[in-house]
Amino acid sequence: MSNNITRKRFLKVTGSTLAAASFGFPSIIIPKRKEKLGVALVGLGRYAGGQLAPGLQETEHCELRGIVTGTPSKIPEWQGQYGIPDRNVYNYDNMHEIANNDDIDVVYIVTPPGIHARDAIVGAEAGKHVWCEKPMAMDEEECQAIIDAANANRVQLTIGYRMQHEPNTQTIIGFGKERTYGRIVSLSSGAGYSGSHPDPENWRRNPDLGGGALYDMGVYPINAIRHAAQLEPVAVRGRQWSEREEMYSDVDEFTDFELRFEKGLVATGETSFGKSTNYLDVECEDGWYRLRPMQPYRGVQGETSDGVELPPDPNHQQARQMDNDALAIKENKNPIVPGEDGLADIRIVKAIMESSRRDGEWIEL
Repeated sequence: MSNNITRKRFLKVTGSTLAAASFGFPSIIIPKRKEKLGVALVGLGRYAGGQLAPGLQETEHCELRGIVTGTPSKIPEWQGQYGIPDRNVYNYDNMHEIANNDDIDVVYIVTPPGIHARDAIVGAEAGKHVWCEKPMAMDEEECQAIIDAANANRVQLTIGYRMQHEPNTQTIIGFGKERTYGRIVSLSSGAGYSGSHPDPENWRRNPDLGGGALYDMGVYPINAIRHAAQLEPVAVRGRQWSEREEMYSDVDEFTDFELRFEKGLVATGETSFGKSTNYLDVECEDGWYRLRPMQPYRGVQGETSDGVELPPDPNHQQARQMDNDALAIKENKNPIVPGEDGLADIRIVKAIMESSRRDGEWIEL
């Protein structure tokens, strides 16, 4: 792969749609009597269809009421399966008109990462709360633009890190907060799969859309390490490469990285499209704990050095995530994963990429 991974600049990606939405809207106050918030899924790909839409059939505080898609052929199937009326169907050109639709309280951005900023900002400008899938956006500039749009329109913004809602992950985070096993001395985490993307149009092969293993899967170990350590790194270094150049000449197939924290703590991480890996290991002065596997849709489990078992939770992860986020809106509380958390990960992603371009040099954060 080329070390110089390029992408379209923010204004080029967002310009026309931002202009359509730039007139602004007042924030929407959710009536307390409203039992379920209406969610519109923006982007009807595999994750929206296979996880989010089914999850919204199990939620208590929100429900699927609308769709936004650039593929008209998908509309009849979604309407037939989920009973979505014509008035709640939008495309990317008229998405800003969702401002006039009281059925919709939340837009969930599930488009490729390269256009997250475009769609999230339109949703915020329309006065709708924004749930944005990870990775949040392409760079710090885009992440901050989303945060600013949400703040300006007084809507809530949360990033779709489902693992932070998962019970065993919450337990691990708690161990870090309480230093249950003493001072952390090392962390390592990996998330990746052995697969391929033969379709040249797949966004995971396109650097402008957020392709590559680091954007797609690498934010899992980055986020896991940050929250397990309960610290922010002060420097990072990394190496990116591809072995199957016929598919991944423009993006990374593999990325290894290190995060350096204060007082000498160093964490290691890995991600790939060519190797299955799924773990979080934490070594402490007084023991250890781990999650293996760390981030599947079901079956996250772990153990500790003193024999504590963390058995898999059987519930629907995305349903739990969306219910938690809906409840935060209804109760006017801070979400579990605010936009600033997504920005922190993207800052690290960009630094890893810069380090790889500089032959593994440490990049200060």
